[in-house]
Amino acid sequence: MATSKSRFLTAQWKNLVMLNYEVDPEILKPYLPAATEIDLWEGKALVSMVGFLFKETSVLGVKWPFHVNFEEVNLRFYVRHYDGKEWKRGAVFVSEIVPKLLITVIANTLYKEHYSCFPMRHSITKEGASHTQFLYEWKVKGRWNKLGATVRNALVKIEPGSAEEFIFEHYWGYNRLTDTKTMQYQVEHISWQIAEVKDSVFDADIAALYGEAFVPYLSVKPFSAFWANGSDIAVRMGDKLVVDPVLPK
Repeated sequence: MATSKSRFLTAQWKNLVMLNYEVDPEILKPYLPAATEIDLWEGKALVSMVGFLFKETSVLGVKWPFHVNFEEVNLRFYVRHYDGKEWKRGAVFVSEIVPKLLITVIANTLYKEHYSCFPMRHSITKEGASHTQFLYEWKVKGRWNKLGATVRNALVKIEPGSAEEFIFEHYWGYNRLTDTKTMQYQVEHISWQIAEVKDSVFDADIAALYGEAFVPYLSVKPFSAFWANGSDIAVRMGDKLVVDPVLPK
């Protein structure tokens, strides 16, 4: 899709683990940006716990020392916005965790994201000839939280209309600024390849990290678990959507 916005960030997103949970849409409404609505999958409101690697990261064309390769874990949900011509499918982030303070400051300041900075680590472990485990960990108050999946070593394409397409194929980000203002930005990448998830793990202090409202939903077995190989990505400079407030009658 053509755009006049310049690239704010380029990188590679690699080895994306996505554990997806069904939630009551009411708990998402405090985070819902103006001019968007919750995008449902077969009538269900889903959130995703996501772990992946940032590699070869460049901000405004500059690779900042010690901020090029790092982990991220986030909690996100799915929305859509009608721009007068077409529906744009996007993601809203409840929480994003990285180990780099500079990334946190830039993203929270320019894009009004919800980044936090904690020590992080990851591992990629072969499990025989057929599977690989991808594990992301972050340390909060002396405890290592973890998110991971064991994945079959066989890549396939994402099928149109599939659950994987719904989760992975989002090319816009939306952030709530006020009740009437929303930050919108475009994300560019090719369609990824995926692999079958054999099993998964998510062990975290859900209440402390994401709030009590998410505890009943993130404490159970995920609705689905996906993995994608990732690719080069680009995030365009954002702009603001302004919605006229509804005047009282």
